[in-house]
Order: sequence, then structure tokens, then C-alpha cells
Amino acid sequence: MIRAHAPGRVNLIGDHTDYTGGLVLPMAIDLGTTFEGERGGDRVVLRSAEVPGEAVVPLDVPDPAAAEPPWARYVAGVVHEVRPAIGLTATVTSTVPVGAGLASSAALEVALALALGFEGSPTDLARACQRAEQIASGVPCGIMDQLTAAAGAADHALLIDCTTLAVAPVPVPDDADVVVVHSGQARALAGSAYAERRAQCEAAEAHVGPLRKASLDALATIEDPVVRRRARHVVTENQRVRDAAAALDAGDLDAVGRLMVESHTSLRDDFEVSTPLLDALVERLLATPGVLGARLTGAGFGGAVVALARAGTDVPGGRRLQAAAGASVAHS
Repeated sequence: MIRAHAPGRVNLIGDHTDYTGGLVLPMAIDLGTTFEGERGGDRVVLRSAEVPGEAVVPLDVPDPAAAEPPWARYVAGVVHEVRPAIGLTATVTSTVPVGAGLASSAALEVALALALGFEGSPTDLARACQRAEQIASGVPCGIMDQLTAAAGAADHALLIDCTTLAVAPVPVPDDADVVVVHSGQARALAGSAYAERRAQCEAAEAHVGPLRKASLDALATIEDPVVRRRARHVVTENQRVRDAAAALDAGDLDAVGRLMVESHTSLRDDFEVSTPLLDALVERLLATPGVLGARLTGAGFGGAVVALARAGTDVPGGRRLQAAAGASVAHS
């Protein structure tokens, strides 16, 4: 018998920076996905307590993107990358809401890879699961979600360099609450402009070089105003991540809150991935006594808003999240 678990994640700051090799500041959370079952056979057979349909995937799966039901595509992507020698029959349960921007797919991928016997470092695990998601969904996602699930640290956020994949834990102060509030607007990356945004960043990099190293002065030479705005978000967001990590480490919650608001403004105006519902929710949260900052979290286009608040603040409709440890597997 085997039990494998991986957490979801909330990103405090640093969105749409990972796929250009930039900086992010997420934390693994106390919501996650768990597989319980038995190894054996020549197929992976999974039943979900939350999602209808059974995922039945052969070990030599030819085309993960063709698997049915739709959630089985992520299963098939992991099987395709891990290439296990024997199958698995298991039940999957999850407390990560789907479509909320809390990395439910990455939690599934990382936990399943461990259940299938993956051996390697957290970085290797994250890379394999990133490839699995790209194959399964067609979305050219970065590595933040999978690496956070694999390398999470209890009571800490993670400062991740998406060029080197170095991970530096940053303590979350005891007097801070990290709260997530769902907008009520489901998010579907495959049907969104995510790939278009990534292509626009690549167009900017073709002109000025890696956005990780670019200056704001260099961006002024980009003729296309839309591409220039996309690049400006990435360059300024990387700096906000540096500043937020330093402020969080120093316990300066007011500074972290201000940077989160600046991040949301940039995501709304320069990257254009917010929505009226997300904007209204951020404004409502910022008007709540004790809330220091709020921003959309994840890729945008719907999903959730993350807020930073003084400990004990009553945030209507919010769920307080704890910084959790990374993925684990146990045998019995």
C-alpha cells in the first residue's frame, strides 16, 4: 500500500515571471491532494472523491492529451513522464479547489509521480511534472507550481529563482495571516490568453534579451506598445519579488502589503490578466480593517485573490492558509 500527498500553493507575489526565468514568492499550503492505493498491474486506475469518472491509463500511454475524462489527461501526462514499471490502483482526494489559482493540477501531478515511484530531487520531480502538465493541457506553464509543491517548507514562503531553480525559504511572521478569497469566477488556462501572454514576453526578449536582466530603459526601445507593457510588468514584478522577500524576512508587513497592491495594478494594467470581479474583490479587501495588501494570485483570468492581513483579522469569505511542507510519500 502507498500514500502520497502534495500541497497546493498560493503565490504571494511574482506572477507571469516564472516562464521568463524570473523570481517568484509562493508558499505551499495546507490544502492538498492525496493518493491512497496499491501498486501493481499494467495500468493506472484512479477514482476521485471530488470529480466524476474513472481515470484508466495504460503504462505505455501514447497521447496523454487524448485521455478521458479530462482530469485523466494530467494523470496520463505524469504516467508518460515517469514511465513506471508497474501500475497503480488508488483513490484520490483533494482539498484544493479546482480553478481557483491554487495549483490543483500541480498538486495532483506531484503526488501521483511519487505514488508511481518517482525517485529524484525536488527539482527533478518538479521538472517532470511541469512537462506532464504541458503535454496534458497544452498550456506552456512555468515551473513555479510544481516546484512549490515539491519543495515547500512549513511556516515559510519560498523565494524561487526560475533560472537557476534555487529555492530560499523565507519565514512567514507569526503576526501575519495569509488569506485567500475565491472570486467565484472559474479559471481555465487552456481557454485563456495565457499562451498569448507568454508569446508576447518571448517577443520582448527577442528584442531586448532576457527580461530577467532587462532594464526599464531598454524596454523603451520596444515599438509594439502591448509587448512593451507586458515586458514592463515582468521587469517591475521581478523587483517587487526581491523587495517583498526582503520585507517579509524583516517582518515589515506594511511594505509587503504595498508591494502586493502594486503587483495587482501591474497585472491589471500592463499584463491585462485581471477581471472586473477580481478588481472589485481586491478593492473590497483593501477596505477591510487589518488587511494590508491584496492581489490576484496565479495566472489570473478568474480564480482567487490572496490577502495579507494582521493576525486575527476577520476577512469576509476568506480562508486562512498555513505555510505547509512539500510533498511526501509513505509505504505500508
